[in-house]
Order: sequence, then structure tokens, then C-alpha cells
Amino acid sequence: MHDRSIRVLLIEDNPGDARLIQEALAEVRGAQFHLECADHLLTGLERLSEGGIGVILLDLSLPDSHGLNTFVRAHNRAPEVPIVVLTGIDDESLAMQAVHEGAQDYLVKGQVHSNLLARSLRYAIERQRIMAELRNSSLIDDLTGLYNRRAFLNLAEEQLEIADRTKRRMFFVFADLDNMKWINDVLGHRQGDLALIDTASVLKETFRRADIIGRIGGDEFAVIAVEAREDLAEIVAGRLQKNLDIYNAKENHRYRLSISIGIARYDSEQPCSLDELLSRADRLMYEHKRAKQKLA
Repeated sequence: MHDRSIRVLLIEDNPGDARLIQEALAEVRGAQFHLECADHLLTGLERLSEGGIGVILLDLSLPDSHGLNTFVRAHNRAPEVPIVVLTGIDDESLAMQAVHEGAQDYLVKGQVHSNLLARSLRYAIERQRIMAELRNSSLIDDLTGLYNRRAFLNLAEEQLEIADRTKRRMFFVFADLDNMKWINDVLGHRQGDLALIDTASVLKETFRRADIIGRIGGDEFAVIAVEAREDLAEIVAGRLQKNLDIYNAKENHRYRLSISIGIARYDSEQPCSLDELLSRADRLMYEHKRAKQKLA
């Protein structure tokens, strides 16, 4: 792998440690690292949402977050960006947990020199690229580009386990494209495929980049929203309708796009299975669909 302007986000609250990292990366020959620093996790997450970061160096002990949950929150915000944990916590068990959750490496401060650090960053980026290619080859729905059913349900199970451990909020969203049968029967299956593709685009516009979106059936979609606000249902309903209105205002469509949704909150204090959560969101979705039919 060639080092071409790798942008590194260091999330570290100790100015001395940040300076040592900057000096270590500056010593690496043949590499071009551009280091950006954030001294709080929230600040780092905000920078991640802007894009352009190639790899993250993450301390687990920050003023606003501690331990493994620090990694989980960063990983959920930008799962496509590789993370190398660089911390003063020399704990093999914690290191294994971090790697299990998706960290590409776990380095302990004071045991890292410039070449080791540079190699870890380069390998992390390359491993992330290879993993993404492998996932995309078997886990992506060919038509919409979203996760397929198998991939989505596997990711959902993982998120349930993480929610149980970290006691964080999680919402399961079930979405259904209305009038799919009419589109297929009257306009043809090619238009049906286009409607599914457009539905996927609207859902991606509606939800955050950190949320997990999948096509789990013919005209059925699902979303896992992690660390979302308590008023997620109201926010999503408004944002979805706005995006549908924008789409339907275009004149080159032979159908109006309509999506019914149901949103179920997962409570780690009262855990349930993924099937139960899916059924709950499914029921709420059908209530939404019936309510729209009565108004039509």
C-alpha cells in the first residue's frame, strides 16, 4: 500500500501525548500523514461526520467517555473508517474486546515507536479495505446497494448485544413501500425495480450515515438507529415526509412514492429477541399503513 496523504484523526485529551504522536508520525520516512486532533469524543464524532478521515487513533479514556464504550460510539458513527486504539490502559482482555468489536489494532502508549505506529495505521487501512470488499461481495443487495437480509439481521444481532452491554439507546425501524403490487402489475417490473432503488435512496437521505439500513424482503426495508434521540419517531417521520415530497415533486416519475414505517425502541433493561423487536416494529408499520389508507 502506498502512503498518499493519509488523514489521521487523533482523539486524545492529553496535549503531551498528542504532541508525541505528531512527532512520531513526522519521523516516518516515505509517508505523508496529516494529523488532526480532538480532545473530546464528541468533538471527534463531529469531525468524523464531515468525512475525509482515513484512519482514527483513539484513546479510550476521554473527558466525556471511558472504556470500551468510547470505541463503540466512534465505530458506530463511522463504521467504514478503521480505528486503532492507542491508550494507556495495558489490559489484554480489553484489547481483545476492542478487536472483537471491530478495532483494527490496540496499542499501548509508551510501547509504540514511529515505525510501529505508521505500520499499524497503514495495515489498519488496508485490512479495512479488504474487509469492505469481502462484505460487499456477499452482504449487499444487488438492486439497492443496501445490506441484504442476512447481513442486516447479523448486524442487528450484534447491535443488540452491544446495546445490552453498554446500556445505550437503539431503535429498530421497519419500512414498507406502499402500492408495490400496483406498480409491478400496472407499470411493469422494471418500474418496480426503480421504485425500490428510489426507496433506498430516500431512506439513505432520511437516516444518518451511522445508521444501518437493509432491504430484508421484496418491498420491505429495516433500519437500526443507534444512540438516537428519544424523539426519533417524530424526527424520522418529518424528515421522511419531506424527502418523499421532494421526490414526488419531480415530474419524471410514473408513480408517487409512499413509505409506511414503524419504529420500536429497544430497552436494555427489558431485553427482547430480534424477532420480537422486528414483530413490534412490523405491527407499528401496519398501523401507520392502515391510518394512511383511511385518510386516502
